[in-house]
Amino acid sequence: MSEVVTITEAAAFQIKEMMKHNEEEGSFLRVAVKGGGCSGLSYGMGFEQEAGENDQQLEQFEIKILVNKNDASILNGTAIDYKQSLMGGGFTIENPNAIASCGCGSSFKTAKNEGTPESC
Repeated sequence: MSEVVTITEAAAFQIKEMMKHNEEEGSFLRVAVKGGGCSGLSYGMGFEQEAGENDQQLEQFEIKILVNKNDASILNGTAIDYKQSLMGGGFTIENPNAIASCGCGSSFKTAKNEGTPESC
């Protein structure tokens, strides 16, 4: 059985650097889905001090990850990476459940969940 969310070593390194920079060592990394974007759903990531009762907890590369159980089916199998280029760096998210996405790459929909699309 695969993890709901997996992070690559490059993403883990960047997340740890951000935790250190923001004095968030020991915090959880929240990976979430919210309504919005031109395709209906968008991703969110941030730091939280405590897990909620509706959260599934994972740990990878010594990073504690939280996923709300309501988001788990939408995110199941999602891989988070960090890519560096001449134009800068950023996180990339590969979600096998996404059937459509917009040009910006941060908005998507799945076969079972269209979210709340906004006009582009």
